[in-house]
Amino acid sequence: MEKRFSIELEDHSCQFSGSPCYFVNLTSVLFLGAKAIDTIIGTGNGELFIPAIVGLAFVAAAYSIYGGLSAVAWTDVIQVALLIIGGVITTLIALDNVLPGGGVVEGFKHVVDTAGDKFHMIISKDNPEFKNLPGIAVLIGGLWVANLYYWGFNQYIIQRTLAAKSLKEAQRGIAFAAFLKLIVPLIVVIPGIVAFVMYTESKDPSVTAMFEMTGGNDKAYPWLIGTFVPTGLKGLVLAALAAAIVSSLASMLNSTSTIFTMDIYKPYINREASHKKVSECGTDHGSRGVGDCGFDCTHDG
Repeated sequence: MEKRFSIELEDHSCQFSGSPCYFVNLTSVLFLGAKAIDTIIGTGNGELFIPAIVGLAFVAAAYSIYGGLSAVAWTDVIQVALLIIGGVITTLIALDNVLPGGGVVEGFKHVVDTAGDKFHMIISKDNPEFKNLPGIAVLIGGLWVANLYYWGFNQYIIQRTLAAKSLKEAQRGIAFAAFLKLIVPLIVVIPGIVAFVMYTESKDPSVTAMFEMTGGNDKAYPWLIGTFVPTGLKGLVLAALAAAIVSSLASMLNSTSTIFTMDIYKPYINREASHKKVSECGTDHGSRGVGDCGFDCTHDG
């Protein structure tokens, strides 16, 4: 960007991409990840919230800061497999528990019949949420812009592509990542719709109270895991969820450290810094970053 346009544009781009990652993404992933763990293996009342934040932050920092992008990439290979397997298991079990008689196919048909509008990407004008999601304008008026930025310019995402051994491998990696993204509706969206159907049809006061409490919607997926997934499989699904959280944290830490050291520290703070000094600065910045975000989460929680 500096060579094609100007160093000023590069600086603004670094600040624009680095600041949200540091102040928003890291904190929100830690916060929501801890809530999920607290709901799955706890009672959801917040008793495990702070220990979960500390554990997630420590594990993510341990291998991302000292192992670098290589450690992040190799662990992602295992983590994405666990995430997909765990997500598919949760979806199938959730659908199987929609109706009293069970059955995945019958459960899916009931969900479609009961909440068919939830499967539409473009909502109609009579929908009460049309003001916030104005139909097709969502797609042509901004959503594609945000996705182009996220997948094409965000250091958190493109660092893996830039680290590929060759252009061909980078292209294959991008294509495979796009394919995996197509699985998201199956392992994320459908369980959310199942939880909605169960909430609207449930006669259990505890279920109604859980979803109507502040932040109850954020606990829909963890609630499905904690309630319906058997104990043995629950460990696998929890490991998959924790792996996804740690993977995101590790990638963000590596990204923010790279932006700070290469685009701020080296050009403006210490131009004569050696490679060793730059590496030490990146490690220190990553450690401080995960510590600050962890403190913010525990304070807000």
